[in-house]
Amino acid sequence: RMGVPTPKQFCPILERPLISYTLQALERVCWIKDIVVAVTGENMEAMKGIIQKYKHQRISLVEAGVTRHRSIFNGLRALAEDQPNSKLSKPEVVIIHDAVRPFVEEDVLLKVVTAAKEHGAAGAVRPLISTVISPSADGRLDHSLERARHRASEMPQAFLFDVIYEAYQQCSDYDLEFGTECLQLALKYGHVNAKLVEGSPDLWKVTYKRDLYAAESIIKERTSQHICIIMDTKEDENHVGHHLEEILKNELNHVEVTSGALCPAGRDLKQIILEQCYNYVCVNVMSSDFEETQRLLNMLEESNLSIFYPVVVISVYFLDYKSVHFDQKVENLMQIREYAKEVRKRNILLCGLLIYYPQDEQKLQASLREGATIITTLIKERNSGLVGQLLIA
Repeated sequence: RMGVPTPKQFCPILERPLISYTLQALERVCWIKDIVVAVTGENMEAMKGIIQKYKHQRISLVEAGVTRHRSIFNGLRALAEDQPNSKLSKPEVVIIHDAVRPFVEEDVLLKVVTAAKEHGAAGAVRPLISTVISPSADGRLDHSLERARHRASEMPQAFLFDVIYEAYQQCSDYDLEFGTECLQLALKYGHVNAKLVEGSPDLWKVTYKRDLYAAESIIKERTSQHICIIMDTKEDENHVGHHLEEILKNELNHVEVTSGALCPAGRDLKQIILEQCYNYVCVNVMSSDFEETQRLLNMLEESNLSIFYPVVVISVYFLDYKSVHFDQKVENLMQIREYAKEVRKRNILLCGLLIYYPQDEQKLQASLREGATIITTLIKERNSGLVGQLLIA
């Protein structure tokens, strides 16, 4: 259905394999102890390379089976207590998820796990988009299902480990070969009626080639929803940098704009980096060189944040027309190109922005709004040819 030679979980999205996004979504959940990935023998080395490159944690690999159910059974065996030399321990609850559903959120995972602990099994469902019909043997309409009474089964699903493991141990070869629904196995062999949990719209599965482009668009949109502004917070509240911050907060209605400081402790900024913010606006208030920006770049490099996705850093400077000659200021700042070449190797996209501010309040507001527009454009267009350039507003 994907129409490409590469298994879809290894297809690149923004130069990174799809399965890496799914693993990252699961790793963010601190209460998930182990993640077991079933991989075919011919792709085992490729999977190990992905884990190493993107520094994924808590991952164990098992040999996949020739069908979906056989692969899941192999994963469950790896978690069972009766496996010799296993480094994994049997969990109370196990989550089953698809490698090609990269947008699963913690709240959905928590809902299915909580429901599974109470009912023995639980799964995410979504309303049907199309009406399901049953054709007769000669290709005519036999009957249709009432769409409002049925749901589409999605992932994740969660089970008490003993319930689903015992179901797989009892199920027939026919089930293992042709079955697809884990909840049905829990019902058929464990007599457990699963609790159905309403899932979110982003639980869809990357199935067709066009879905890769949709996933790329979603990832770009999500990573553009948080901007961190770095500035010396001890500076006067009336400084032009704070006016730029206010304009960004007012004009970006659907974007979270937070502030951080490059103080020695830097706790707020470190927390923002841990929360995986990929967009930073470094407002150089105290100096006209790259000292503040360089400190930010060092922190980002130490965090390894950019191994997952490009980090955008926009270094902002202000030009008071009475203080320094325009040409001199631009010449001093052109060194940003050399900085950009170096950090680009580590997947950090650096740009410079010089904002001219006259004494006239109306013209100042116009310059700041233009600067804010450039900032949002750079963040949305990420890998554009503007990386390393000094832009002027």
